[in-house]
Amino acid sequence: MSTHSPSHAEMQAAFAARDRAWDGRFVIGVVTTRVYCRPSCPARRPNPENTRFLLSGAEALDAGFRPCKRCRPDEVARDVQAVRQVIGILRETEGPVALARLARATGYSPSHLQRIFTRLTGLSPAAYGRALRDKRACNALAGTGAGSGAGSGSVTAAIYEAGFESPSRFYDSMQRRLGMTPSAWAKGGAGATIRWAVAASSLGPVLVAATEKGVCCLSFGEDRAELDRLFPNATLVEGDCAFAALVQEVVAAVDDPSREHAIPLDVQGTAFQERIWAELRKIPPGETRSYAELAAAAGYPRAVRAAGSANGANPVAVLIPCHRVIRADGSLGGYGFGPETKRELLAREGVQTKL
Repeated sequence: MSTHSPSHAEMQAAFAARDRAWDGRFVIGVVTTRVYCRPSCPARRPNPENTRFLLSGAEALDAGFRPCKRCRPDEVARDVQAVRQVIGILRETEGPVALARLARATGYSPSHLQRIFTRLTGLSPAAYGRALRDKRACNALAGTGAGSGAGSGSVTAAIYEAGFESPSRFYDSMQRRLGMTPSAWAKGGAGATIRWAVAASSLGPVLVAATEKGVCCLSFGEDRAELDRLFPNATLVEGDCAFAALVQEVVAAVDDPSREHAIPLDVQGTAFQERIWAELRKIPPGETRSYAELAAAAGYPRAVRAAGSANGANPVAVLIPCHRVIRADGSLGGYGFGPETKRELLAREGVQTKL
């Protein structure tokens, strides 16, 4: 779930579209009726000059508005708080957490909690917890130097520390997350169904596409050309309301590229590309690497140009942070979505680059 404050333009667009994905993130006060509503309220829309956008029900109450009896905006705010509480518990707990325990913590029934969590995040609590454990395990394994001579004991320790009950459970989880098979990727997504949508971000429109396993394409702009290039043989379907929750999580990662996220990915490349992408994900926010450093970290110190090409082939900008690779002299280097976008992403992480 996104935690950044929505802009006025985002709130206007969400209210006009009755976008349920924004429920709980702000409310709309109607000056003529002194009522405040959630963005998705089915009531007839008031004239723009009679609306006020407020960030919470408490702020609306302070301003003299009362909650709408039709859309019950305060119930949504409570749902959002419960979902955030569950995410906090999942982040703090290494192993699986029973739905009944999460329900007791929030005061909801298990079935209701499952329903609202899935609606607001796009994942069930169990799936969200698995994604967090997978991410912890992958990060821990990267730290062990797996594949570069580290002992198997360190790998096993990393798997247990990530919250898996056994190495076999971890490998089963990795298998479930494969998404498209390598042959499907090689054949332009043949046989795969990919949902996509274009959403507003503070860096302009972004196109987000995902299989049932995770995000497979993130590009800047409204043009679908990159998606069509990657997956000319896939079945492309415009995302529905359920997809909007994942899209907003991606938008939050774009708006604040330094924030931690557990967004599932479904990306594949050559063995060399995947090695480079793995190294990209190790670069902490606020730090950069040169192309030579990236190649050396991946174990191919002479393949600087190839590392640059693999960096540029990353299909999920920001989520795999290829913007953190710059030239050795401190200048930006290339970026598929333009130097200003790259400069701004780095600036948001506190990195200043040469002009």
